[in-house]
Amino acid sequence: MATTPPKPDRPLSPHLGHYRMGPHMLTSIIHRITGDGLAIVGGLLFTWWLAALAAGKDSYDWFLSWFTGPSWNILGYIVGVGLTLALFQHMMSGIRHLVLDTGAGYELKTNKTSSILTFVGAVVLTILFWGLILKDVIFAGAK
Repeated sequence: MATTPPKPDRPLSPHLGHYRMGPHMLTSIIHRITGDGLAIVGGLLFTWWLAALAAGKDSYDWFLSWFTGPSWNILGYIVGVGLTLALFQHMMSGIRHLVLDTGAGYELKTNKTSSILTFVGAVVLTILFWGLILKDVIFAGAK
């Protein structure tokens, strides 16, 4: 008769259920998502832009109407701001990983702080970027 072997007295390999989601994990996940989003959405928009450019003035003007002009096409601005936020988040996370690659910043408090700062930095840079782009529109409404 076969018997089952006894279970080892060693710890099991850690799995996702053993970890609490922290900012460092979220930063890593968001870094992958923003990289994929920039590649897919940015690539599709770049292809659309090139096709519109090649198709002529009317096609290119229609493309630009999605992102510029007095009509303020809200979908174009949502995509633009979303891509900008993704770009800055990916960049800030990349800078954080560059610092981690030097061997610095692995202390728990420093790692958590730098993870949070990637999100803060991305939001601040996005606000500054779009504030600079839309400053004429913003200040024209104040006059």
